Amino acid sequence: MKHAIELTINGKCYQIEVEPEERLLDVLRDRLGLIGAKEGCSTGDCGACTVLMNGQAVTSCMILAVAVDGADITTIEGLEKDGEIHPLQKAFIEEGAVQCGYCTPGMILSALALLKENPEPSDDEIRRALAGNLCRCTGYTRIIAAVKAGAERMKNHG
Repeated sequence: MKHAIELTINGKCYQIEVEPEERLLDVLRDRLGLIGAKEGCSTGDCGACTVLMNGQAVTSCMILAVAVDGADITTIEGLEKDGEIHPLQKAFIEEGAVQCGYCTPGMILSALALLKENPEPSDDEIRRALAGNLCRCTGYTRIIAAVKAGAERMKNHG
């Protein structure tokens, strides 16, 4: 039996009928074509499917779509404004924190949630915020540098 839900994704309101077992990740990727969130482990351990729900980083593979009724969701696609990528995304590129790119959307969204709460985090605070995101390419040093550089860019660019 399908359930009607209403949610806002990247500033746009959607009314969707979902199956009881359908995950938020499935809705984003398969129904709406928002493919930035990736299917990695399917157990909430890798962070590849991370999105922001009401400003908090969450693993969309672990959340049933029926549970997001009324929620405000931000995906990596929602960070672009007027044809410009977000300052944090620019920092990830400039700091060499992007290699294969599979984990990057989740890393950026987890970092963004941290920076909105704490605009000047320590390295340890960044590590804790990114603890649920796995990267097999970069080794994390450049990712931490990118978050710090992104924090500076965000202060300077609003």
